[in-house]
Amino acid sequence: MKRIKLIIAYDGTNYCGWQIQNNAITIQEKIEEACRKLFSQEIKLIGASRTDTGVHAMGQVAVFDVDTTIPCDKIAYALNARLPEDIVIQKSEEVPLEFHPRYDAIKKTYNYLILNQEFILPQHRHYATFISKKLDLGEMKKATKLFIGKKDFNAFCSAHSSVKSTVRTVYDLEVKKEDSFIKIVITGNGFLYNMVRIIAGTLIDIGLHRITIEDLNRIIESKDRANASATAPAKGLTLEKIYYGEEKI
Repeated sequence: MKRIKLIIAYDGTNYCGWQIQNNAITIQEKIEEACRKLFSQEIKLIGASRTDTGVHAMGQVAVFDVDTTIPCDKIAYALNARLPEDIVIQKSEEVPLEFHPRYDAIKKTYNYLILNQEFILPQHRHYATFISKKLDLGEMKKATKLFIGKKDFNAFCSAHSSVKSTVRTVYDLEVKKEDSFIKIVITGNGFLYNMVRIIAGTLIDIGLHRITIEDLNRIIESKDRANASATAPAKGLTLEKIYYGEEKI
């Protein structure tokens, strides 16, 4: 028996997230279907991150166990021939049977893309959140410093989350501008449900002068979701990288 690790990129527009659901098409379902066709047996994937409906990925990681003679590095090619064009296996390799993509991850990087100009570009309607009013990039950059470090992010967690602890460590948070696009890039040891999208929504409100840096301080200290901004739309979010030990994915 071999444990195969996949690095997966996908356009989440047409899917109800990563995890298999009843009466909904998901990324996991499509890859398991491709595995079933390839190996002629039922395959169960374990994913590193349960991305939501409409969220994209460049570096999602999943594993499955299989007894096969197919060279591990060729499995990606074989699966891609059986997958829709909006899901692509970037790499396949054998890993130790004890490797777990979620529990062994030491940090993750997400990015959130905003199109900030007068009119939307239709080519980016599924991949960036459109904001026509000019954002104050300087204020957004100042606000990022308040998120860095080990903190209780309860104010930035969806209310129905059932995690034991809302303490997380954010290692880095940047706001970058290129032409009419603003990208929020965040790296942490883990993220609460909708945490990145709520942080993005809050930074957008800072950029629109709806809230101030002082307000943000109070929001963080309050640990109350009701005080933070609305959750930014899913389509702007991409799971970019997952890190395992010294390995960078």
